[in-house]
This record gives sequence, C-alpha cells and structure tokens, in this order.
Amino acid sequence: MSLVWKLMRRHISLGQLAGFFFANLCGMVIVLLSIQFYQDVAPVFTEGDSFMKKDYIIVSKKVSTLGSFVGKSSTFSNAEIEEIEEQPFTRGVGEFTPSQFKVSTGVGMEQLGLNLSTAMFFESVPDKYVDTSLEGWQFEPGQEEIPIIIPRNYLNLYNFGFAQSRNLPQISEGVINMVNLEVRISGGGRMDTYKGKIAGFSNRLNTILVPESFMTWANTHYGENGIRKDPSRLIVEVNNPTDERIAQFFRERGYDTEDDKLDAGKTTWFLKVIVGIVLSVGLLISALSFYILMLSIYLLLQKNTTKLENLLLIGYGPNRVAFPYQSLTILLNAVVLVLSVGIVLYVRTLYLDLVEQMFPSLNAGSWWLMLVVGILLFLSVSCFNVLAIRKKIASIWMHKN
Repeated sequence: MSLVWKLMRRHISLGQLAGFFFANLCGMVIVLLSIQFYQDVAPVFTEGDSFMKKDYIIVSKKVSTLGSFVGKSSTFSNAEIEEIEEQPFTRGVGEFTPSQFKVSTGVGMEQLGLNLSTAMFFESVPDKYVDTSLEGWQFEPGQEEIPIIIPRNYLNLYNFGFAQSRNLPQISEGVINMVNLEVRISGGGRMDTYKGKIAGFSNRLNTILVPESFMTWANTHYGENGIRKDPSRLIVEVNNPTDERIAQFFRERGYDTEDDKLDAGKTTWFLKVIVGIVLSVGLLISALSFYILMLSIYLLLQKNTTKLENLLLIGYGPNRVAFPYQSLTILLNAVVLVLSVGIVLYVRTLYLDLVEQMFPSLNAGSWWLMLVVGILLFLSVSCFNVLAIRKKIASIWMHKN
C-alpha cells in the first residue's frame, strides 16, 4: 500500500486540491447556512404575523356619494366572487363574514385603574387566512370564552394616542393577557355575556376577528332573520403579486385594495426569489467543486496509468490500488463538512442576536436539519467519488487484460 501512496504523492497537484477544497467549502457553507437561516427565521415566514408566508390582498368595492344615494350595493355577489376565483392569478378567495347582532365590550384592568366600555363589531375569515397562531382559536357552542384577534395598530393607537392624552399607562403585548374583556351580545330576542380573550394581534387584517365557528353559530343564534349577508370585503390569495393582470383586473372592476398590499406583495416575492437564488448559487458552487475534485483525481490516475497497470500486474487488486485515491477524496470531503458546520454555527450566533432584537418572541430553530443535510451531502458525494475512482481503476485493469 505504501507504494501506491508514494506514487500518488509524486504527481499530486496541491493547487488543484486547494482549489477544490476552498470552492467546496464555500459551496457547502452557502448551502448549509441557507438551510440553517431558514430554520431559524421560519416562524417569521410561516407563523404568527408572517410577512412572507403567502401573498394576500384585501379587496373591497369603492364607496361613492352617488352610489350611497341610489342604494348601490357595496357587497360582493356570488357571481363576482366566482369571477375572482376563476382568474389565473388567484389561488384562493376568503370572505369576511360580518356579525348580524349587536356587540358591546367592556375592558377592565384593575391593576392599572383602567375601565373602558364601547360598542363594537365582529368579523371572521376562514382560519387559513388568519395571520396569528391558531392555538386556542376554536369555539364550541356553550363555551363562555371567545378568542379575539385585534389589529396591532389598535394597540399602538391606545399606547401613543389615547394613553398619553389621558395620562394612562401604556400596555405591551406581554401584559395584554391582564385585560379582562366582558362581551355583551344581543339580538334575536336574546342577550348574553361572554368573556373575551385577546388571542393575538394581526398586521394583515384591519378588523376585530373572532373564529369562523363562533360567527357561524352566533349569526344563527342571535341574528335577526338568519339570512346570510353577502360579504363587503374579500381576502384574495394570489400566486405572484408582480403579475400586472392583478392591478388591471381590480382597476377595471372598480375594486379597492387596502393600503399598499400589492407593493408589499411584490417586495416579499422578490425576497423569496433572492433566497432561492442564494441557495441555487451555493448548490452550483458545490457541484463545480465536486467536478474539480473528480478532474484532479482523474488527472492523477491518468498520469500514473502505466505504473498502476504494473501494480495490478504484480498482484495488487483493483480495490487496493483505488483505496488511497478514495481515502483522499473522503478525507477532503470530511474536512470540508466539519469546517462548514463550524462556520455556519459561528455565523448563526452573529445573526441570531440581530434577529432576536427584531423579533423578541422568535424561537430559533434546531440545527439538526442543517447537520443532517451536510452529512447526506458528504455521504452522497463521497459515494459518487468512490464509485467513479473504482470504475476508472477497473477500466485500466480490464484494458490491460
């Protein structure tokens, strides 16, 4: 075996191996770092008030003075909803269901000396369009507590407007559970009192949300006539917010979109594209580095073809001749894997500090997936290298025979 090692070292190119090593290291780090970064910030993208989970547009009809006088409806008919669903840019359409009963709510925080009461309203949307955690977002008839989601800007209005003008203490999301809500619902000849629980805050939906299961039951139980009303707002999930047909369709139909949802959707779509490009570049660099390694090994074998034939003739088996070359590739791949994991974990500690400042409640993901992917890449590439070298040695042996 020492003869084969000596033979290989005589013609080895340190420059070629160094090029492979650093190219492979860069590619592996990019791939593993992309995976780990996604794992750590996945809750921002897929849970809670996600700004990149999916692309939604809130659609309503324009309200005009003339339309108000002539009694023009501002609700969407079934035909209009079906028309939106049939558009090529649409992935799904959800309806805002309004409450058909009267609601008044009292808010009390004895610890802070706060006691407010006001008339309000409820709306609901299908659960899949809710942009907060759905834990506890259920209602069963007979249940005394109603989960409620309010817009985050409502809390900001209280903290930076009402509270300051009345010299009241500001309220953070962390202490919002201290708020006691007394919800009084009346309609259909009935009046009942429930406990309200603030289950979260929404950045996407500018309304006071209750579970769809509660709204369906309450409209039937407290509604005046039990007749379903057409929705006045829709939430539309689109494939690609940059599609020009979206704005054109809404403009032609005279529909309004809330705030700058189309512009925000375009931004998130471009962010997704950038993440995909970074991951693709990492995979491309890794593939090129693997090719450089195989080219280097093949050049070594080509330079030593005559001497390898002689070793095979004097009794060395193909596996023994191939072993040093296979060991070299496995060793290089293993070093790349260890260094890549170490670099990714170090960089992770740097960006987690920044991410946690932006999202204090964010729980970082596990790094086990990143490690598993790295090991799978190492095993797959090493197996490919081992088989390719064995095939090359076998071809030399068969040619000599």
